[in-house]
Order: sequence, then C-alpha cells, then structure tokens
Amino acid sequence: MNDSAEKPPLGGGGSILDKIVLRKKEEVAAAKALVSVQDLENSVHFNRTPYSFKEFLLAEDRTGIIAEFKRRSPSKGLINGIADAAEVTQAYNAAGASALSVLTDVDFFGGKTDDILAARAANNIPILRKDFMIDEYQILEAKAWGADIILLIASILTPQQINDFGKFAKNLGLNVLLEVHNLEELERSICPNLDAIGVNNRNLGNFTVDIQTSFDLVNKIPNEFLKISESAISNPQTIRELKTAGFNGFLIGENFMKTDNPGVAIKEFVGQI
Repeated sequence: MNDSAEKPPLGGGGSILDKIVLRKKEEVAAAKALVSVQDLENSVHFNRTPYSFKEFLLAEDRTGIIAEFKRRSPSKGLINGIADAAEVTQAYNAAGASALSVLTDVDFFGGKTDDILAARAANNIPILRKDFMIDEYQILEAKAWGADIILLIASILTPQQINDFGKFAKNLGLNVLLEVHNLEELERSICPNLDAIGVNNRNLGNFTVDIQTSFDLVNKIPNEFLKISESAISNPQTIRELKTAGFNGFLIGENFMKTDNPGVAIKEFVGQI
C-alpha cells in the first residue's frame, strides 16, 4: 500500500471522487504492467459461471440485503481494521444476505484483492466487486477474482462508457449494477446493458447522506431493472419502508462493519426486519 492511504484524502483542490479517479488511473496502469489480460483469463475463477444477482436478490429465503465488507472510508476513516473477510462474509451469508459487496480499492477504502478472493472461497452467493471502474481491464479483474457483479458509477463515467462497460461485462456473464445519485445521472445513464440500478444516498462530492434520495428516485427507475438503495440504511424500519416504496435490494456496510462483530450485527438487524 502506498503512503497516500495514511494521509487524509481531503486536502488540496477537487472532490474526494476526483482524487479517487486520478489515483485509480495510476492503479490500473500499474496493474496492467504487472498482470497481463492473458494471466487474468487463465486464472482459476475466470471460467466459472457467475451467480444470478436477480435470483438471489428476489429469493424468498434471502433478505435483499447486499452486505458490505469495508475496512475504511474517506469520510469515516478507519471503520474496522481487524475484521477477517472470509469470517465476516460467511456470517453475512448465514444471516440471509442476498449478496456480498467487497471493497477492492486500496488507498481510500483499505480494500485488497485477497479480501474478495477470501470471500469467494468461503461463499456461494453473488459477490459485487465494489470499486471505481474506469477501464475494461478492471472488469476482467473482477471476473478473474470470482466476482459476479460489477459496479458502474454514473458520476465518473460517460453514458457511452456505461453502455460499453455494461456490454463488456454482460459478455463475460457478469451482472451489472449502475449507481446514480440524482435524476439527471439516472436519465442519461440508463441503457439495456444493466441488471440493477442503485440509488446512492451518499453524495460522493461531500459524503453527506440523505435517505430521501432513494424515495425520490424509485419510481423514475424503469421496472425492468432491479432497484437498490445504497448507504444511510441503519434501521430495519427503513428497509421496510424502502421495500414498500419498490426497492428490491439494500446495500449496507458501515452499519455492520463499525461493530466489534459484524456477523452478530447483521443477524440482530435481520431479526428486526
């Protein structure tokens, strides 16, 4: 890990997101120099058939929760430095999570490739590679690491990139989750090569959260896509309200990860839904 992870990511000009994307370009270039596309295609997971996001999200015996494994964040700093990816994600799975989200961004979220590989080895439900995708190479990485779902963030991609990356991922058998923050992003980013649309209740410009964003956008998302609400969900009652409003999935990370035992935290939470 380079030393930028130890510095507060806020100083200087530009938003946190701008900084993340700049750093991501360097990361991708470095990764390409280390691991060839051929190496990725030869990896053990590359030829496995990804799980269906829709099937697990809508399964009667699952909760619709996409439970996230996250060590740190730019807004909160260190969230949980000691959690074990295999142990925590297994507990999430056992508690009825429909899918797992695993951060792989190193500098800003403390993620690592080993976390997603450990989660894959320990679980038989869909895994989202949670990262800032700006290059097809990262989609090949996701497939090689055993992910089933990739995330495309509308605020850092053009509509053309979203369409092209979505198509590229679908051709690999991956599920595609588009993340939007407002109506403008939603309307310009909708394309056929998506499985799900997530409303991030966190403003990535300043990291404030407002659950109302989800309620405002739910009916603007075409019904052919799975509807996901992301961030700012810390109360089981909120999930009931989001379900009533029309959401199928609920991405929750910090609420579980900030506790001493994320597995116990999700079990108690699910018991109250």
